[in-house]
Amino acid sequence: MARTKAQPKQTSVEETVEELKVTEEATVEEGTDVKINETENVSAEDAEAVEAAKPKPVPKGSRRGSKALQVELEKTKELAKDNEEKYKRLLAEFENARVRNEKESKKLYDIGAKDALEKLLPVVDNFERALASIPEEDKDRGFEQGIDMIYKQLMSSLEGIGVVPMNAEGKNFDPDLHNAVIHIEDESFDENIVVEEMQKGYMYKDQVLRHSMVKVAN
Repeated sequence: MARTKAQPKQTSVEETVEELKVTEEATVEEGTDVKINETENVSAEDAEAVEAAKPKPVPKGSRRGSKALQVELEKTKELAKDNEEKYKRLLAEFENARVRNEKESKKLYDIGAKDALEKLLPVVDNFERALASIPEEDKDRGFEQGIDMIYKQLMSSLEGIGVVPMNAEGKNFDPDLHNAVIHIEDESFDENIVVEEMQKGYMYKDQVLRHSMVKVAN
């Protein structure tokens, strides 16, 4: 009698799924890392509860004390504006006072300098008289040349601080600058022309340091 071949056992789909479940449970129990993406389902009531728990913004008009704060803010702005105006006025007053003090100090300095410089003018006059008295043939000698160099150095120093001669000769007579000591009738000169400067006058900046003593024609 011929032997029949053993047929493979057929497994149903239900049995295969059951085996997979058993295998999965066993794997989890053995500590194997299994990543399962689970979607957490939140009910509508829970979502509403979470949304209700969030803080709601308070309308500006309903905020406690907002009107009082607004009034206080406006007062602070007005105070800051007033303080700014006061600061600007004080700054302007300070600048004006500084300019006035500077002018007064400069004026006092010029008055003191004018008194000192006026005392030097007779020395200048003596230098000029000495140089004018030197004979022409002696002007090349060392002593006379030394006197001339000292005179030029003195005049250069005076000019450097604002002292300059008027050089009135040939100019119109000005009573604010000139002191007329002699009047002459001379048709060769126009009226009120300074014919001769008998003593030099000097200016210190814009002030008369010494009036010129002059001879005026006509």
